[in-house]
Parts: sequence; structure tokens; C-alpha cells
Amino acid sequence: MGELYHICLDENLGIKYAILPGDSDRVEIIAGYLDNPRFMGRKREYTTYCGELCGEKVLVTSTGIGGPSTAIAVEELYKAGVRTFIRVGTCGAMQTDIIASDIIIATGAVRAEGTSKEYIPAEYPAVADFNVTSCLVQAAENENINYHVGVVQSKDSFYGQHSPERMPVGYRLIENWKAWIKAGCLASEMECAALFAVSSVLKAASGAVLSVVWNQEREALGLSNPHCHDTHNAIKTAIEGLKLLINADSGPKA
Repeated sequence: MGELYHICLDENLGIKYAILPGDSDRVEIIAGYLDNPRFMGRKREYTTYCGELCGEKVLVTSTGIGGPSTAIAVEELYKAGVRTFIRVGTCGAMQTDIIASDIIIATGAVRAEGTSKEYIPAEYPAVADFNVTSCLVQAAENENINYHVGVVQSKDSFYGQHSPERMPVGYRLIENWKAWIKAGCLASEMECAALFAVSSVLKAASGAVLSVVWNQEREALGLSNPHCHDTHNAIKTAIEGLKLLINADSGPKA
């Protein structure tokens, strides 16, 4: 018996599923989609609620911003019994056909951050679990939500992306950004690479659904670029996707 150091939850919870928003203010909103939601605890960037979905207990825990705090959350939630993680976050789109309020379901992440490098060599990809991703795609289809599926870029520095020209290594940041766009990267965010890498090491399943806030590439080209901070579609996709996963996990085995 013991309390996990950072997230302050009992390590013997035995709850198998967790939804991971970055923003602690989003935890209670997501928990409102669950049955019997209740507050579990708060410390630093980690706020946790617990509820039920399809008869299974589900945790909703905020991870804060970036890879290091995400890795801590995943490590400690795993110790508490979680084996399936779904990130619900926000991102900035990189392809011009993606607009604000669309969602992105990440299949993998460019490891342009530092956390994953302390888990696995640089050559190893950060990829989402196939079953989790498939359920998220099916959920978006069922809910008639406009979605895109593919690779996202995970970074450590928000301002390195948005003000690269004033950084001493700006030349590299700018050239890499162009390369990722040319390769088809869909969006930029800060947590997926760490989530996927840590999950791989722990042999846990993880996926991510991201709400598009804006698209700086559209703005640079003078195209319409609305902003959207409403994450309802991403949350709905995560909830409905998790329902599919729970029902699949509890169904008859071949």
C-alpha cells in the first residue's frame, strides 16, 4: 500500500483505463461525460477524477504541459493499474487542408523533444496503439466529426515553434519545420511522443485525439484561419472510442 509520489493516488487502485488531458481545467469537464464522477486528488499539474464508463472505472488525470510531466503521469498511473491511455489535447495544424475545430487522431509522433530519448534510442518510432487508434477513428466516424489521421510533431519549446527566428538555433528549427510539413506531418503539439514512447516501454496501449486550435500555415499564406478553443469534438471522440475499447476488451475471446 502506498501513495504515488506525484499524482497522489493509491498505487492499488486497479483501474485499467485513463483519459489524459494536458489542461487541469479540462479534467472536470471530461469527467462530466462519465457516470458517477468524483474528485480524487490534486497536486502540482496533476488533477484526477474517477468515474465509470460501460461499467468500468475510468480515471481522468491532467498531465500538464510537455513530455516530462506526461511521462511521470503515465509511469505512476501504470503503477496504479492503468493499461490503456488516451490523450485528449490541443494542437496547431501544419497542413493547409486542416482547419480549427477539426480533430487529429495521431498514429505516431515526431520525437522533437527530449523525454522519449531517455526511454528509447532515437531510431525507434513513437507510435500509437493500433486498437486504440482504430476505436478513435470509428468513434469520429460514428459521431460524424471531421477528422484527420496521421503523424504529429511533439516539441519541447512552444516559443521555439512560434518565434524560431529569434533563437540561436532558429535556422535549424525553421528547416526542420519545413521538412516535417513536406513529409506530411499533420500538426504540432507537446505530449504525444512521450506518451507513445513510455507506453511502448511499459507494454501499455495508448492513443491520442487532438483538437485543432488554429493553423499558422494557413495564416502565413493569407488563407482564412479561424481559432477554436472548444475541445468538445475531441472529448466526445475519446469517450466514444473508449466505450468501443471497453466493450471489445470485455467481449468474448476467440
